Amino acid sequence: MRATLRLLVVLLIATPSISYFKYERELEATRSSGQHYVAVDETLWRHARPDLSDLRIYSPERETPYTLTIERGGSQIEQKNVAVIQPGTLGGKTQFLLDMSDIPRYDRVELKLRTKNFVAHARVEGCDELHGMQWTVLGTTTLYDLSDEKLGHNSTLQIPVTAYKYLRVTLDSAVKPSDIESGTAGMTLAQKAVWRDLSSQPSQAQQGKDTVLTFAVPANIPVERVLLSVDPEQQNFRREVEIQDDKGLWSGAGEISRIHMQRNGQRIDVEQPWLDIRGTGPGTLKAIIHNGDDLPLKITGVRLQQYQRRIYFDSDPGSKLSLYYGDEKLGAPVYDYTKLFQKEASADQVQLGAEEPNAAYSGRPDDRPWSERHPALLWLAIIAAVLVLGGIALRSMNKSRPA
Repeated sequence: MRATLRLLVVLLIATPSISYFKYERELEATRSSGQHYVAVDETLWRHARPDLSDLRIYSPERETPYTLTIERGGSQIEQKNVAVIQPGTLGGKTQFLLDMSDIPRYDRVELKLRTKNFVAHARVEGCDELHGMQWTVLGTTTLYDLSDEKLGHNSTLQIPVTAYKYLRVTLDSAVKPSDIESGTAGMTLAQKAVWRDLSSQPSQAQQGKDTVLTFAVPANIPVERVLLSVDPEQQNFRREVEIQDDKGLWSGAGEISRIHMQRNGQRIDVEQPWLDIRGTGPGTLKAIIHNGDDLPLKITGVRLQQYQRRIYFDSDPGSKLSLYYGDEKLGAPVYDYTKLFQKEASADQVQLGAEEPNAAYSGRPDDRPWSERHPALLWLAIIAAVLVLGGIALRSMNKSRPA
């Protein structure tokens, strides 16, 4: 009997039901069949579980499978080593060939160079014959290493997607033939991250040489990037940034930079106005910009951002669906749909309606032990038991006394 009751309690805890959700939001009627998605907003973050595991879609009583994605974007590069052929000097410039015959398609070549502190202009040409007469210009890239000025480096040749069997690279004399160590090439399959802004405006203060930006972070909402806008007139900077939470604990660190300069007749343009961070509200986040002995940056705008979360599902035209959430004890669903999911570029976005209290909400059955649900009765029973045992003890003592 006890085993049956325990099983019943487990099922009640693990199984979703419309009456267990506190909130619901209607989904816009779908106009086509197939894959659709809705974007998670701050309203969902406020009232769903922090990991969004209690989201469920019903149509109207039948549960509709879905999968939750984080639109981080990213890229995949399959790198292969390529042989450097015939490095030498031609017309005062360094020239060498790269054997690309083992790579079907590629769009970048990473060079390993021995030299430091240089700026060089690289011209890239392609041909299918090693000693061919007709070479196609594929583009130009500025390679540089600014180690002494702590402004980074670039040794990657960016070119259009191509399949030429050989590349010819011509570099300025700042890079000598003996500086070319090796090369790797590959194909980049890139997918851009999708960001959404959070509704949090910071206060700004100057503390000594540091600029401090303070944000109020709403409850349960993950923060994954801070994006700064700096006055366009302020150029050629590279500043360390530290992120702290309201307890002064470290939440992230990195650099923001802007480099627009000419070196040896070549132009360098680099911008890094954001910093990746990790934090979850409620509370505050501080972005501390260490200016050193330089003038403070002229900050014209700051935004907290997070990767967009999407709820993907399949539905038929005109389907009436509702999203339910607000069940604190419900864990993440396990669907075959998630295991077999493949994102389709043609998936339509569906809008979420306004949040409303779930009219069918009744809450989960109280699965606490009887003693926790009725503490007063438990104490009365304990007191009664003590009194009975005390009475029995007194009676035993009286009987044991001699007459």
